[in-house]
Amino acid sequence: MATKLKEYFPMIREREEVLAEIAKSRTLQVRFDGWLPEQREEFLNICTGVKGLKLLYDGFFKEIMNPEYVPDRFNDFLSCLLGQKVRVVKVLPNDSVRIADESSLLIMDIVVELEDGSIANVEMQKIGYLFPGQRCACYSADLLLRQYKRIRGERKRQFSYRDIKSVYTIVLLEKSPKEFHKYPKKYYHFFEQKSDTGLEMEFLQKYLLIPLDIYVKSQQNRNVSEKRDAWLTLFSSDEPEIIIKLIEKYPEFRAIYEEGYEICLNVERVMEMFSKELYELDRNTVQYMIDEMQDTIDAQKQTIEELQTKQEENIYSIVHILRDLNIPEQEIIRRICEQYQMSEEQIKKYLSL
Repeated sequence: MATKLKEYFPMIREREEVLAEIAKSRTLQVRFDGWLPEQREEFLNICTGVKGLKLLYDGFFKEIMNPEYVPDRFNDFLSCLLGQKVRVVKVLPNDSVRIADESSLLIMDIVVELEDGSIANVEMQKIGYLFPGQRCACYSADLLLRQYKRIRGERKRQFSYRDIKSVYTIVLLEKSPKEFHKYPKKYYHFFEQKSDTGLEMEFLQKYLLIPLDIYVKSQQNRNVSEKRDAWLTLFSSDEPEIIIKLIEKYPEFRAIYEEGYEICLNVERVMEMFSKELYELDRNTVQYMIDEMQDTIDAQKQTIEELQTKQEENIYSIVHILRDLNIPEQEIIRRICEQYQMSEEQIKKYLSL
């Protein structure tokens, strides 16, 4: 059955074709059967145009947005996000020591040097970290130090700190932490250091955090009016109707989708990509739940400690009052045992003060 997207992208395969190719390979069939029913359906929907492509999957993004293959496309994307014309001159290795373990919730990471010498790191997180600010600051500092060491090594005695350029950390969050949801209509959060006195100095670390889930909610039943929002729609929406409206208004995005569906013609490759995403999502969801649970445990522990402190203060007060009334020690123990459900041994420490 033809889908709406197939009218625009004739290379999209029918469901029967995809299933037939999977059936030709025992390896692919075993992998396909190992997925949950809803996962199998999601995969088929992507390949057959029932739903749009997941362009933020690492395998898709690094093909369709690679700064080395399609520099103009990546330049436009970055320029729209930063609100200024930028041009990537080279892609930098991102093999420095990561602040977070690579089993983190990171699914895409590209580091580039811009024309003015600035460095921009663009990354995508499937599930936002519990403390994104701290992590962003640490990774930004790491990139800044790398730039400093490189330039100092190149310039040697002619080195000046004015040679160090800005470092941009741009993070797209598919599922953002709760802090972002306090601002349900805001989805571009730009951070930079400023003085509280009005004194102006050039500090180099700048951050842009974009919660895609909040963007999607805020755009419901609204037309995309800016190119910057159009890029976010491209990467966040899988609804055929929205995608069709988008490529009709911005025809250059049609080529991106065509390249994505060219990739889908290689079923084995797309299955590997999909399997990797499922694996990362499962692992990351578990880690996220552990972090959330630890956060809850820490909060409960603090509450318990506060209650214990308050209880101790109350018991000390009662002991002093009863002693001032010349109540015998054994009677004091009996009364406190009865009120607080404590043993005599536990209460004796309060009597010793």
